[in-house]
Amino acid sequence: MQANADKALALLIDGDNASPRIIIGLLEEIASYGVASVKRIYGDWTKPNLNGWKECLLEHAIQPVQQFAYTTGKNATDGAMIIDAMDLLYTGRFAGFCIVSSDSDFARLAARIREQGVTVYGFGERKTPRPFITACDKFVYFDVLNHHAAHDVETHRHRTDRTTSRGLPFGQPVQTLDEQDLDKLRNAINASSNEDGWANLASVGAHLAKQASDFNARNFGYARLSDLITDSGIVDVEWVGHHPKVVMVRLKK
Repeated sequence: MQANADKALALLIDGDNASPRIIIGLLEEIASYGVASVKRIYGDWTKPNLNGWKECLLEHAIQPVQQFAYTTGKNATDGAMIIDAMDLLYTGRFAGFCIVSSDSDFARLAARIREQGVTVYGFGERKTPRPFITACDKFVYFDVLNHHAAHDVETHRHRTDRTTSRGLPFGQPVQTLDEQDLDKLRNAINASSNEDGWANLASVGAHLAKQASDFNARNFGYARLSDLITDSGIVDVEWVGHHPKVVMVRLKK
């Protein structure tokens, strides 16, 4: 098994459905999964709405792919992305695909790539249709990425003075942890627990990723799953061992 740092990834961006403001956070996120050896963005570059991408593409070595619209109301960009994705998939060179779009048209593509045993990371807005989200192994919302790029140099310099108790910058959008989310946590703990009801938090996180690809502690304003699950109030927590410490959780009776 390759280490994460060695995994070759293909990054495909739907330029019509993404903003250059996300690019710093996006590339930082992808770096934790592997190396984006292919970086492409698709769109009709004769249109003014994509002008903001130019400087960003040069800086981050992202290759623009020109796709003219064949007719009004039809998105030729999606078709070009899908064709390229399948061509890249059949090379067998990639451990994962990063698909950046909020368009449900990519749901079948994501499902097909996963059928090949290749990991799919999706990135999009919170309005992204559920079929695309659930077709991905992991899905990250743009606003979670945006906090990396939303502050200027001065803000970053004083970041330690501008954090909430949850460890994220003020202004970070926070999703409410509702009863449905708590049920997902309970199910993941039950599925991962031993006979005494204790579950390794790492196993809980892995089960959550399979159960809900967009369940991410950062969506709720937490830097780590351990912080979220502790504040949820539904578990007892124990730290076991020394180097490294293992977090064990058990549902409260």
